[in-house]
This record gives sequence, structure tokens and C-alpha cells, in this order.
Amino acid sequence: MGSVVPPQSDPLDPSDPQDPDYRLVPHRNFNLINGIHSPDEVDQIQNWEIQESDIFVVTYPKSGTIWMQQILTMIEAKGDVSRTTEHPNAHRVPWIELIGSEKLFNAAPSPRLRVTHLQYKFMPLAIKQKMGKVIYVARNPKDVLVSYYHFHKYATMLETPKDFNDFFEKFMDGKVYGNCWFEHIKTWYAKRDYMNFLYITYEEMIQDLHCMVERICSFLGKDLTEEQIDSVVEHSSFKSMKQNPQANYKTVPDSLLDQKKGTFMRKGTIGDWKNHFTVAQSEKFDRVFQEKMRDLPLNFVWDINTST
Repeated sequence: MGSVVPPQSDPLDPSDPQDPDYRLVPHRNFNLINGIHSPDEVDQIQNWEIQESDIFVVTYPKSGTIWMQQILTMIEAKGDVSRTTEHPNAHRVPWIELIGSEKLFNAAPSPRLRVTHLQYKFMPLAIKQKMGKVIYVARNPKDVLVSYYHFHKYATMLETPKDFNDFFEKFMDGKVYGNCWFEHIKTWYAKRDYMNFLYITYEEMIQDLHCMVERICSFLGKDLTEEQIDSVVEHSSFKSMKQNPQANYKTVPDSLLDQKKGTFMRKGTIGDWKNHFTVAQSEKFDRVFQEKMRDLPLNFVWDINTST
């Protein structure tokens, strides 16, 4: 499987002075990243002891992960932004698949807020028995593809694409971290009745963030006042987060993200795929989407001016 860096107190800040050997490592038909993930540790996640108060946000990459980190952080702070300034969101709501995450998880106070890009099969067995809560955030996959393409261009732990056409084919074939978008959402959604599960979309959050925050609060059993919800919404807006170094990933070390080549928070809009896809690519994507998703009753917003 190749070597991995030893567990750190902060998995997002590797201390190895040598250049890490980042590359995709297939494990149980899922691509992990060498130096970021340990196959053995990922396999242990299913045995984690889960509490009723644990909250897991699940996303395919580039589907609103840091947005949900900010929202959960602000909800937990009851809208008091001063309580969220000490540590970056990635530390308050960390990934469960990073090296050393189990130790951090076991030591964390309740409620433990976590995010993951993993497929359903890797998750703690207890969540499949309705322990804890799961929020799945989906985004229209054409915009996911474009956002992921731009992310690959400056994320040092991911392969730099030759061009958009090359990345398009790799995304369609699932040859990226996160694997096949269609498989990811289908397996999670198909198992929703086995979990305390909330499904929301990135586009819904763009269109009515206030309503989505209320929905999330209701799902989590959080009783916030209208004023507190307004504050959560205000400080979870794209504009606010883009200016907030604790929320916009500007503090992530250059060993992971080359901030000179791009920004984690790029546009935060709907329909940017139209600026990148050729007509042929769009038609090919639509054919695959219709074939893969025909059994799922899920609709996506593909453009800021449309609702289907």
C-alpha cells in the first residue's frame, strides 16, 4: 500500500520535512490518498464507538463540505461568531478518514462533529443502527466536476490535470479521490432508512440558506432563536466565509494546498459547468446520469435560473 506519514496531533499539518508521496491508493474499490489516509485506519472506522450526540456530515468532494463545517460550528455556538474564532473549522469539524483521526475522535467532547468523503461501507456500524446523526449534502454533479477540476490544479496532494478534457474522463470513470459520484450518492441514499439521516442539496442552501439552517436545526434538535438563526445564516454566507480565515481554508499549509494557484472558495454558484462543458460532454454526461440515476427519485438544479 506504500508508506504513510505517522499520526500527527493535527492531521492537516504534516511535520515530515520531506516531500510526501501523495498518490491514489486503491483500497476495497475506493481510492485513498497515500500520506493522507491509512487503509488500516480507515478499516477501523467501522468499529468506532458512537454516541447519540455524534454528527457526521457526508459529501462527495466539492459538494459543500466546508460550508457545512461552518454552519454546524455556528449552530453549536448558537450564532455567536466570537466562539468560532480560536480554531479553523477543519479542526473543529475534522475528517474521520485522516491519519490519526480515531484518537482525536475518542478524546473530543460531545457533541462530536465530523465530516467525511467516504462511501457508506466504511462508516461506523453503529450509525447503521440509528446511533448518531448523518447529514448528506449533494450537489449537481456537473458543477462538482468543474469545482473538483479547479481544486486539482492547486491541491498539492492531488494529481494536476493535463486539461479539462482529461479530468472529465477521469471523473466519469471514477479515477479520482471519492471515486464515482453516482455510486457515492446512490449507496448513501439507498441506505437512508437505516440511519438518522437528513438529505439536503448545495443548491437548496444557495437558494434559501435560512430555510436550510432551520431544517438542520430541527433535525439536530437544536432550539435556536430567530436572532441566533439569522446570525448563523449571516456568518455562513459565501461572502462572509470567503473573508473569514478560520472558515475559508487559507490557513491550510502549502504542503496540501498551494494558495498561490487557487482558492478553496472559488465561486459558490450554480451552473458554472456551462462555462467548461462542450455540447458533446454535456450530452454524454446527461446520458450517463439518466442511466445511473433512473432508480433514484432525486432532482438537481442545473442552473441558477432553473429548478429542475
